[in-house]
Amino acid sequence: MSETTAPTGNAGGTTIRTLAVRIIDDLRAQLDVIAQLNDRSVTEEIRIALEAWVETSKSDPKVLERAETVRAEIEREAETKRNAISSIFGTEVAASKSTRAKQAPA
Repeated sequence: MSETTAPTGNAGGTTIRTLAVRIIDDLRAQLDVIAQLNDRSVTEEIRIALEAWVETSKSDPKVLERAETVRAEIEREAETKRNAISSIFGTEVAASKSTRAKQAPA
């Protein structure tokens, strides 16, 4: 699969991006028929299928476990970077962060 990063449209404030998928002729023919039977475009059929897959994946225990692992890795990397910045800049960063927190609107 490949994906373009340039937006191709705007639907209700959401950026629409193009996704190219290579499939065999037989699968494409089946998809064409299903789209025709449902009176929808192939693009719409694919979008509906992908939305369903994403929803299914959100409750998959293996996906949830992996997401937690990835989140923990991100947190460790962020902590390492915060510590590195503190080592380089010392209390200047902490003072700047404290000032921004006080200025942030409630």
